[in-house]
Order: sequence, then C-alpha cells, then structure tokens
Amino acid sequence: MPQLRVALAQVNARVGDLDFNAELVLSRCREASEAGAHLVVFPEMVLTGYPLEDLAMRASMIAASRAKAEEVAARLADEGLGDLVAIVGFLDQADGVIEGPGIPKNAPQNAVAVMHGGMIVARQAKIHLWNYGVGDEIRNFVAGDVLHVVEVHGVDVATVICEDLWRDGIASAVRAAGAGLLVVPNGSPYEANKDDVRLDLCSRRAVEGEVALAYVNLVGGQDELVFDGDSLMVDAAGNLVARTAQFVEELLVVDLDLPAARRLMPPSDTRFVGLRVERTVVSSEPVAPYAPVTPPILPRLDDLEEIYRALVTGLRDYVDKNGFRSVLLGLSGGIDSTLCGAIAVDALGPDRVFGVSNPSEYSTEHSRSDAAELARRTGLDLRTVPIAPMVDAFQGALGLTGLAEENLQARVRAVVWMGLSNQEGHLVLACGNKSEVATGYSTIYGDAVGGYAPIKDVRKTLVWELARWRNAYAEARGEQPPIPENAISKPPSAELRPGQLDTDSLPPYEILDGILDAYVERDLSAAAVVAEGYDAALVERVVTLVDRAEYKRRQYPPGPKVTRRNFGRDRRVPITHRWREHLAD
Repeated sequence: MPQLRVALAQVNARVGDLDFNAELVLSRCREASEAGAHLVVFPEMVLTGYPLEDLAMRASMIAASRAKAEEVAARLADEGLGDLVAIVGFLDQADGVIEGPGIPKNAPQNAVAVMHGGMIVARQAKIHLWNYGVGDEIRNFVAGDVLHVVEVHGVDVATVICEDLWRDGIASAVRAAGAGLLVVPNGSPYEANKDDVRLDLCSRRAVEGEVALAYVNLVGGQDELVFDGDSLMVDAAGNLVARTAQFVEELLVVDLDLPAARRLMPPSDTRFVGLRVERTVVSSEPVAPYAPVTPPILPRLDDLEEIYRALVTGLRDYVDKNGFRSVLLGLSGGIDSTLCGAIAVDALGPDRVFGVSNPSEYSTEHSRSDAAELARRTGLDLRTVPIAPMVDAFQGALGLTGLAEENLQARVRAVVWMGLSNQEGHLVLACGNKSEVATGYSTIYGDAVGGYAPIKDVRKTLVWELARWRNAYAEARGEQPPIPENAISKPPSAELRPGQLDTDSLPPYEILDGILDAYVERDLSAAAVVAEGYDAALVERVVTLVDRAEYKRRQYPPGPKVTRRNFGRDRRVPITHRWREHLAD
C-alpha cells in the first residue's frame, strides 16, 4: 500500500488578520516539510479566522482572502516547498451566483484551497452550512456542490469541511469516489464533553466511508467561542491512531498506509443528487518506502480541567487579540470574583491583573481579608477604594431606600472600576456566574458592568467545583493553592445590606442549577421541569425570573461558551414578549 506522511496543523488564527494568519500557515508548512510530510492540512477558514460572521459578505474581505491564498501558494514554491501539498481554509466566492433573496451579499463561500507547485490546484466550498446552536452560516455563505478528490503520491484524498462530516450521506459519497484518505478542516467550538462526541463521529464516518480520516481543528478564543483543538486521526476501521493535546497549538505528524488511488466516480444515486465529484492529479507516483514515525495519542483532560482551560483560553485571547494590556476586576472576597481572579492570573500572569476592593458599611472583615489573601497567593495587584463616602453623597441627594439603595452601592463600585479602566487602560471583568445571569441577580450598570465575563456560562455549583479543582491541581504539584479556603466555604452574599445571603431570595444553588439546566440548557417546559421532581411553585418562580431578565442579559458582556447552550449566540429569545411558562399550560 502507498505510504503518506500527513501533518495536521492545529493553530490559533486571528479573525481578520490575514497577514498574521498567512505567516502562521507558512511557518507550519515549513515545520511540516522539515518533518518530511507530503500533505499538511489546516483548519477551516484559517486564512481569515473563524467565524467571520457578516465580515464574510464584504467584497473587500473576499478579495483580500482570495489574493492572500494565491500569495501563500506562490510563497510556498518560492521557499522551496512547492512539492508539499497544503490544504488551507479561506474565504472564497461562488461563481455565477445571482444576488437575490436568501443569497448572502457577494456570494461568499467557506472553502479550502489545495496548494501545490506555487498554485491553487483545487478549491472546494463547504457543502452543508452549519445553522443551529451558535452556527449561523446560511446567513453568511453560499453552499458548495462539489466533492474534490486530489491524488497525492498515488493516494486519493477527499476533503469535507466541518459540518459536512456531521451530515449523513457524505461518507458514502467519499467511499463511492474511492478516496483512501478523508481530511476534515474544522472550526468546531468547545463545549463540555464534546471531545467524546467528536471521536465517536470520526470513527463512525471512517467506517461508513471505508477511509482513514484526519480531523484538524482550530485552537484559541474568539469572542464567545473557544476552540479546543483536539485534532485526531482514525484509520478505516475507526481506530484512533493519533491525537493532539487540547487548548495548545500543535503540529501532529502521522504516517499512513493507504490504498492506491482507484480514480472512481460516484454512481448515479439519489443520495448524491446535486453533488459533483471533481478530480485533480497532483502526483501519481508513490513515495519510496520509509520508516514511519510513531504519532502521539495524548490523553484527554478531565472534565473540570477541560472547562477551566477553556475559560483561561477564552479570557487570554479576548484580552490579547483585542489589544488590552491588562484586566481589572472588583474583588469582594466572594467565590465568583475570587475564581475570576485566579483564572485571570493563569491567563495573563499576575503583572497584568489588577483587583479593586470596595468595602462599604456592610462589608465584613473576612471579605477584605479574603481578597487580600487571594492577592498574596497569586501576586495580582490589589488596591482598596472604600465606597461608603461616595454612597453617602448619593444618598444625601437621592434618599434611596430598599432595593434601590442596595443597587446604588453596586453601581458606585462600577463607577470606580470604569474610572480606573479609563484612566489606566484596563479591561474590566464582570464576575457574575450563569445562575445569577439567568435569574437576573446582577445589578445592571453595577456588577454587570465590564468588557468580558469569564464565568458567564458557569453555573454557581460549578464555580465551587472549579475552585476546588484549581486548588487540588496546585497542591498536586507542590504549589500554593490560589483560592483561599474561606472564599470557598463561606455562604455567598452580595453584602448590600446587613447579614444578607443569596439564599434569602434564591433557593439553594444545588436546586436552582438543576432547574436552570432543565429550563435553559435543555429547553424543557415548566411542566416538564416539575416532572423531573422539582417543586411546582419554585419552578414557576424561577422560570419567571429567567424570562424577565432577558433585557439584562442583552446588556451583559460576552463570556466564553462552555455548556451546551450559553446566553448569547446559542439562546436567542425576544426581550419584548408576553409568553410566560405557566404550569396550567
């Protein structure tokens, strides 16, 4: 059987930075060539970054992407890498498409370019557009209708892009076309436990297509999305033969014994209506036999470490890709801000993290000391700005009482944070968790203020689990646990009135988070949530809180998606509506 050395380039692209991304592609091509690779595969839309959203429809972006792809192909040849076959994701344009209803402006396509000998020898657009969850590709792209098979050193190589792999029938088309290797460039966002789903999918499609399968994914953060990499290779029997680490850039090099090219065309079959197969021969001569390398199969992270790494990656890339020097957050000594502080230090280093303690007349001594202890353990910069005099000044003018007075304190804190942000150039972090964001238990223009929200998609019970995991991780390595034990063990409180606790107005978080999982993430009706064993009156109260807080969530900063359904791109409901979930329904 012919041999082929394949390199999968798991990289962190920047949306819209075509020059940076081109250099990234060229650098990995050099590494792949030095490793003796015959074929190198890059993730989906790597030249432009992903997702482009409505930038994809700009004529200038399309033209720049196409030109950059041609430039990269030419530079590979100029650098003596013309014999290497590179499959590179880019933004292309459909030919002959007439604009009209349902056609994205300028007919953009999510495509790959096959580069060889200084030229683009084949192009293929994504056939199935991703249009569920956080995907919205029908808005931005024109679907392709071609499956391109490229013969490389006597092996037929087919390509499908991300969502194409999830659709039934594509593996059969690949098998009918006689491909020996299927490469799959991806921009697949992270969510908890998705790595298990991906491996199962790749194994299943390899068996269905009777083809070895190479899956390469992006890594890094992009607004709400985090890409975890998790690139892998399976053989035609569905067995895992190589796998990268998660959340890091990596070049995975794998040697494969593959069937010789059969040069088949798919039969006339209703399953393939509208799908053409095109062929390009790059090289039909097999490579001389060589000693294969042993590729790594790196272990997966455990569930909590995986989520924690996703949060760190999302924050780091949001800060760095948007050009911020540092971050600032209010540190109350509570578990939410304490966890955010630890995440920020892990993402950016202590020199770029600035905490502010804003004690009021209701702040307990342990809140101040716990914030100071976090700073001591992590090395972040902490300053104290008491807010009682400022609150008194507002109260002298307004005379607020009750909830309005409580929220005033939160908003004064936010004025301090934003003032320091403007003066010193920090990005302010909002430290609310998903349970609070869901039920509206955050003060708009108060603790909800900021540019990024690291734990926005983390339920309160998971906040505690992640804090305990982070400390245990440090202890196992002989390091100082970053999170003070008191921040984990004390009852949560906003400290806006004497003796206040979260449980004064919310059910225990273990119960609340179960209801939120059912109603928000699994989208069950109120009656279905009650059927899972929750108190009916409590369910009706919680779902009412969730529905009424939509206007707050629309004004909340973005944060990294780690669950199956986050607040943001994933869950879109109107602010203004009269629908309410009632048990009578």
